[in-house]
Amino acid sequence: MSQRLSGIIGEDTSLTEVFKILKKVAPTDSTVLVTGESGTGKEVLVRTLHNESKRANAPFIPVNCGAIPKELLESELFGHEKGAFTHAIRTKLGRFELAEGGTIFLDEIGEMDTSLQVKILRVLQEKEIERVGGNGPKKIDVRIVAATNRDLEQEVALGNFREDLYYRLNVIPLHLPPLRERGNDILLLADHFLSYFCQKKERERLCLSEEVAKVFLNYAWPGNVRELENFTERLSILADGPEIILSDLSSKILGGVGDIEKLPPLPQNITLAKANVKDKEISLESSVSSKEKQSLTTILTQSINEVPKAKEENNDILLSLVDMKKRNLNLKEFLELIEDKIINEALEQVDGVKNQAAELLGIKRTTLIEKLKKRKDEE
Repeated sequence: MSQRLSGIIGEDTSLTEVFKILKKVAPTDSTVLVTGESGTGKEVLVRTLHNESKRANAPFIPVNCGAIPKELLESELFGHEKGAFTHAIRTKLGRFELAEGGTIFLDEIGEMDTSLQVKILRVLQEKEIERVGGNGPKKIDVRIVAATNRDLEQEVALGNFREDLYYRLNVIPLHLPPLRERGNDILLLADHFLSYFCQKKERERLCLSEEVAKVFLNYAWPGNVRELENFTERLSILADGPEIILSDLSSKILGGVGDIEKLPPLPQNITLAKANVKDKEISLESSVSSKEKQSLTTILTQSINEVPKAKEENNDILLSLVDMKKRNLNLKEFLELIEDKIINEALEQVDGVKNQAAELLGIKRTTLIEKLKKRKDEE
């Protein structure tokens, strides 16, 4: 099965303060706002925040506020009652209720419509929600963590984001630096991704030539870690190897660094080798408590096996008769709820690519499309 590898690997000191704050805030219920450009690893950071918290055994529910149409987002977040609108033929739990006792991650919250921002503010203030078509509020116990790639202060000034909501979210700010500002981390990440993709494709281990390493360090990587990951996967398929040379690079990468002969030499502390990045791993606790370290060496990763395992543990909330009765559902409605939840997780994990989601679920793409169409018709 094809699953997305994601993670933050680094030795750069720009991450040190991030993890110091993360360690302090994780055990609390304080609201956290994570900022950073697209592709810097915000969701991985938030998943680690959840896993290090007292809510680690409860659900982690991510919501991409920019990927769901604004007319559907309210129902997705808060749920709806049967008969609340046309085609609402059954009660639907929202993401806040599914996250009960755990963490809800509102990704790209800067994309949220201002009318819905008011309701999120109420959740933060009153710790309660109201389903679409509901008769009254319902108390919830959920930690809210949000992320955005926008400058929310600027969005507030432009009138696109509520100032009161911004200050409610920005209790603990965490900023992930772009890859171009993380120095030698670029090569650590490239080595890690090459190792993974070569192993996955059952081919010989690839490494970077000195010239390619210089190009990697001087390219801006506008897509950040995600762009580097995708590019190394391409290299693992197309490069003849075992060493990646300049002719293996795309014109976009080469054109982005100018005259290659004028690039500065590699830093003296760089050793190009086929080292396993795992040798450089240390725990979150040790990375923030060792005052002697001049730099941070850490890996924060939801690995190929770890992500589904975490989700499997979180699904326990939907696997008992008690939970079914608590939600006042019959067996058919309960099974549909479980199916919806798993389908949503699969789609989120592969950024909405239906054929990959179907592969994760072990069903045909046409079957998945039929299920999504049926769900849309019912709503």
